[in-house]
Amino acid sequence: MYVKNILLRKGHDVISISPEGTMLETAKVLRENKIGAILACDPDGKMCGVISERDIVIAIARSGGEVLDKKVGDYMTTGVYTCKAEDSIKQVMEVMTSRRIRHLPVVGDDGSIVGMISIGDVVKERMSETEAEAEALKAYIAT
Repeated sequence: MYVKNILLRKGHDVISISPEGTMLETAKVLRENKIGAILACDPDGKMCGVISERDIVIAIARSGGEVLDKKVGDYMTTGVYTCKAEDSIKQVMEVMTSRRIRHLPVVGDDGSIVGMISIGDVVKERMSETEAEAEALKAYIAT
């Protein structure tokens, strides 16, 4: 199984926010879209970073509620790890586990963002793959 299989199921929509947006605006977008992370992109759509629920909670814990009025660019993670649609589920699981990250932007050959996957998406895909393998083995044994 590959990342492209996840994108076929969930779609290629990517929600983003400007690095100039506030942390509160970001929290609202996360809640409204029921997502755990969002890309911060410049006006040309180029990815500048990513900000997650965890980043917001850590910022509040360190500096108090006033961070909600601060810019996303001050708290986002830069140097974002990415994957490609052709990467295997095993490859992205290894990256997510070793780097302790839960979201990966998916980039095309030209570097453009073509989707976003979460650890939940990866686990769901892996479980489907495992179930299909088990069913195939049962059918093989039964024949």
